[in-house]
Amino acid sequence: MLIYKTVKGLQNKINALKSEGKTIGFAPTMGALHSGHISLIEKAKIECNIVVCSIFVNPTQFNDPKDLEKYPRTEKKDADMLRKAGNHILFLPPVKEVYPKDLSTKTALDFGAMANVMEGAFRPGHFDGMAQVVNRLLNIVQPNRLYMGQKDFQQFSIVQEMLCQLKSDTQLVMCETMRETDGLAMSSRNVRLSTELRAKAPLIYRTLSEARHKLNEASASEVKKWAMEQLSQTDFRPEYFDIVDGRTLQPVENISLSDYVVACVATWLGDVRLIDNLIFKNSNLSIS
Repeated sequence: MLIYKTVKGLQNKINALKSEGKTIGFAPTMGALHSGHISLIEKAKIECNIVVCSIFVNPTQFNDPKDLEKYPRTEKKDADMLRKAGNHILFLPPVKEVYPKDLSTKTALDFGAMANVMEGAFRPGHFDGMAQVVNRLLNIVQPNRLYMGQKDFQQFSIVQEMLCQLKSDTQLVMCETMRETDGLAMSSRNVRLSTELRAKAPLIYRTLSEARHKLNEASASEVKKWAMEQLSQTDFRPEYFDIVDGRTLQPVENISLSDYVVACVATWLGDVRLIDNLIFKNSNLSIS
């Protein structure tokens, strides 16, 4: 596996590969890799000739400096995992390479109501920072396909909208959320849970799963109220449980009126904030 820390070095290599007719798959990450990240690499290997993974803890998408400070950084372990998975190129840039002083990297995109609900309501500015770094990385890597996980569903949806607004040729591929055996969505933040809190964490997925069944006999607002009550147990502090249209991210009350329905949840467990989602109804989207 080749490792590049500069934009110039990476682009020289990618340009050479493209001149040979190679297709490029790209998985941007913030490190602290787990099996969920590796599933992106494995999917990209099937569909592309060359797989590029980036590890960059992006400061512009953290609205809480303490959260940025606590974010786990395990570069050596991450690189070993990527080598074992057969990743071809690792981009490991310092902040000055991604955000050079002489280059404006901010986007002038407007995501409207998509960015104001759920994560946007609780993490002001998060999606501006996320779009900024994803767009910057796409401009650097110029991939044919971009691989992102379903777990960050709102992020995925906003990146899809960004690509549409930019008229990008890059194809966005959603990869299914990877879960532990007890249902907890794999996340870099899970390592911060104590043994006691980790044992409680599967409640999030159980609530999502039960909510899907309850929608057969109750309205979305009733199910949302029930789910928030379920998650209001000791050590939990739920922020939202929303049932939304998968394209607009706006609340859905009558699921029969939408062909793409997703439940999204965010809750604190102790001092660790966890998110998850479950697609309840999906007529058109193919998930890899």
